[in-house]
Amino acid sequence: MNEPFDDSYWMEQALLYAKQAEQLNEIPVGAIVVKDNQLVSAGYNRSITDNDPSAHAEMIAIREAGKVLNNYRLIDCTLYVTLEPCSMCAGLLVHSRIKRLVFGAADAKTGSAGSIMNLLQEPRLNHQVEVFGGILSEQCGNAISDFFKSRRAQIKAAKKAARDAADFN
Repeated sequence: MNEPFDDSYWMEQALLYAKQAEQLNEIPVGAIVVKDNQLVSAGYNRSITDNDPSAHAEMIAIREAGKVLNNYRLIDCTLYVTLEPCSMCAGLLVHSRIKRLVFGAADAKTGSAGSIMNLLQEPRLNHQVEVFGGILSEQCGNAISDFFKSRRAQIKAAKKAARDAADFN
């Protein structure tokens, strides 16, 4: 039997999906669902592309996993995501009964797996998710930081071009 892949391997796979989001000029977040050491589904941010505020990488991967597994309960599944889930996605993990969450970079602004709150291990809820953060955190964090640096540079260049055009006229 093949050796099981480790969390770093699966996070590298999630990073590949984050790159697909970036190619669409979306925030580069990728997510995959794994069960029994097999890839079940994948997703990447598509909120802007789809005009859908719920089209986060986790949401897309979990929706697809439900279809593939023919069950809305994702028992014994692990979600790998490059950025700590927000409260919307954390709620989805609880409702879908994901067993484990493995995330890369922490999110100090909206992270709901321990950064600003820990919705996934809230004892008053009917399901708690095992949480493992910081897997390939530097690579995951750099993907997002680099994306926003580039976006800020593009905005600055566009403003400068507009000023130069106004000065020319």
